[in-house]
Amino acid sequence: MQLGCFQLAGWRWLGLPLSALLLAACTTQPASQAPARLGLKLAPATLGANISLQQHLTVERNGRTDQLDAALEIDQQQFNMVGLAFGQRVLTLHYDGETLQSWRHPMLPSQVRAEDVLEDSQLTLWPLAAIRAALPAGWDIQQQGLTRTLSLQGEPVMVINYSSDSKTAPWSGKMELNNLRYHYRLTIDSVSDAADDAPASPATNAAPAAP
Repeated sequence: MQLGCFQLAGWRWLGLPLSALLLAACTTQPASQAPARLGLKLAPATLGANISLQQHLTVERNGRTDQLDAALEIDQQQFNMVGLAFGQRVLTLHYDGETLQSWRHPMLPSQVRAEDVLEDSQLTLWPLAAIRAALPAGWDIQQQGLTRTLSLQGEPVMVINYSSDSKTAPWSGKMELNNLRYHYRLTIDSVSDAADDAPASPATNAAPAAP
């Protein structure tokens, strides 16, 4: 599958992209009062693999459960994500390690930020060492077995549980992200179209465009 220019040929998924923020960002708390996000932005190459995924997501928040789907592609040069809702494209992301470009449908709440979508993806999929090297002062991330914990000043902020070996290919199985700060749980079931530890061939960087 190629996501260059954010085309969805070959995909038959009818959901939203990989991010609990598409639902969880709709907090009852005003944005000005909500705790700040981490602000993580890792270069695509630091993932150490090329992946192309179809993902089914379940988001639980405030007693509500929503079923979502995603299309995600990452190589050495770029992170691309495309989302659909109700048969319409609602979000596209393109990140080349320096510039994050996005397009969003007006139906999405204003609290949904491209930066948060990227952050949740990287905290879940990226190697622990790459994340730790980029953390600001006061933040820490540790992993014991299949459980990864992100903390601020020693207090857990996010807990991620993996069903498979997260040191090799966390995207190959089920992942459960529990955000203790924003109070949502995201369960991700992934189907990998491709996963390759070798560098990807150069890809054309295309800015996201509206459907």
